[in-house]
Parts: sequence; C-alpha cells; structure tokens
Amino acid sequence: MRKIQGETPPSFSGARVKVAITTTSFGRESRAPIQLLKKEGLSVAFNPHGRRLEGPEILSLAHGASGVIAGTEDWNGGILEALPELRVISRCGVGTDNVDLEAARKRNVEVLNTPFSATSAVAELTLALILNLLRQVTAMERDLKVGNWSKKMGGLLRGKNVGIVGFGKIGRKVAQILIVFQAHVGFFDPIPGETLPRAETFASLEALLSWSDLVTLHCSAVDRGRALIGRKEIRLMKKGAYLVNTSRGSLVDERALYDAVRRGHLSGAALDVFNEEPYHGPLLELESVLTTPHIGSYALEARVEMEMESAKNLVQALKRR
Repeated sequence: MRKIQGETPPSFSGARVKVAITTTSFGRESRAPIQLLKKEGLSVAFNPHGRRLEGPEILSLAHGASGVIAGTEDWNGGILEALPELRVISRCGVGTDNVDLEAARKRNVEVLNTPFSATSAVAELTLALILNLLRQVTAMERDLKVGNWSKKMGGLLRGKNVGIVGFGKIGRKVAQILIVFQAHVGFFDPIPGETLPRAETFASLEALLSWSDLVTLHCSAVDRGRALIGRKEIRLMKKGAYLVNTSRGSLVDERALYDAVRRGHLSGAALDVFNEEPYHGPLLELESVLTTPHIGSYALEARVEMEMESAKNLVQALKRR
C-alpha cells in the first residue's frame, strides 16, 4: 500500500481500537495527550456530560472500548463484567480506590495510575486552604465586596499541631511545607513507610485527632465508601479545631461535619472533595466551611503532566496486551 505523505500509520493493527476518556476536562489545557492517542491510531470517545459519570453512562461511553482513561467514577465489579472487551484502566490521578482491583484482576484488566504528577498541586492547594481557614481570607473578602469593612482576627500556622492522615507522597509533601512554616507536624498511617525527622508518628488515628489543632486528610477511601471521619472521630478532635479534605469525599461524614461546625465544636473546615459531585449540600450554607470544586490537580503544569502520563500508560499497556 502506498504511504501518503504526512500520514502516520496506526500502531495497532487490525480493527480500529476504541478508548474512552471519562474525565471531564481531559485535553482542555493541552491537546498533546489526545494527539498522542490519535497518533497511535486509537479511536477516542469523550465524556459528553461535563461531570463524573454514573454507572449506565460509564457503560454507554466505554461500550466496545479496549482501554479507558478514568476519573473518579466507580469501576465496580458489575461495570467491569458488563465491559468484556476492556483490557486497561489508566487512572488520570493518584488513587485507584474507585476501581474494584480484585474484580479487575479476575477479568485480566490492567489498572494503572499517575502517582507523581499531582503531588505538588494537591499539597499547595492544601496549604492554601489551611492558611485561608486560619486567616479567614475568604470571609473577609466576601464582606468587603458587599461594603462591610470588618476585620476578623485570625491565627498563625506557626506553632499549630497539624495532624496528617495518610503519609504517602502527598502527605509527606504537605508535611515538608508545614515544617517550613514552623508548625508541629504529626501523622498517622496504618501502612509503615517513610517518615520525616521533624514529623511525629502516631500509633492510632484517635491519638492524632485528639492532639491536632488542624487535621488534613491524604489517604485512600476506606472500605469502598465508609467514612473515616464520622461523629465519633469528630468528637475526639479539639474544640475549635479545623478539618481539611483534599483526598476523597467519602472519607468524611458530611452531615456530622455540618453539625460540628454549626454547633461550634469545630471552628471550620475546607473541602475540595465530596460524596456526591457536583456538591449542592448544606455545607455551602456555612461561612466557616471553604468549598472548592475538586481542583486538587488543577494546576496547569501538573494537569498536563498527569494527562500525558495517563495517555502514555494506556498506550503502553494496550501494546503489551
């Protein structure tokens, strides 16, 4: 067959291979990841809804796909069973707790992630939320825009006891930043791993919660949806403490958090993730609760790197299969 000048032959022989992309903003900031997939001769189907997909929507989009670049939607055993042609799930993100890994293993579906790309982005967002809580920046900015020149007394990060739940790559990065701010850092992680010389290790979550002036979560979901921080755990926290979650929405009992902030047991909270997204719940009513729309990885440099890594992972895995 004569090669047409400028044409790139597909890398996958036979019928055109379909891949589905479920994340909502893939390729928005850079077309390079999509161009990579198409250069390899892959047929790409995109999420048409602009939000996290539900079960039937996943099945519709991924029907006939050999590979998926996945977001945070639920890849349970039923979904995997209904997609017999699926061979690879490439997570555009750190965690794989939204994938039933045992079901994937049984169906010979390879699961990959991007463990490094979002580390600095999530850690820096966590710091921004912590400083905002302590200095009440958003509350005063909101007041000023409606003509209310009202100064609120804040507090320093220096000298605060900050408890980190989960001490993987992101948790350790957050600890390194907090230490520079002269905070006292402690952490709890049930899986032994790396430590930091100036970060205190706690043997239990309960001990960490009762010690902390501020708790920040950097761990995977628990038992596919059970809240790690519920009413019992919140009661263990100091009166006036803060809670930050940039990890998984299911880690926090949102109703219990709402009640604790409204009653004044907690001074405030900052959430980037929620049980149901987009979030429209009662936490939006509380001035002392900061809410952002799941933007942990939404730093331009990090996002492009993460999308490129997930695309390369998908291509390489499909070639192996």
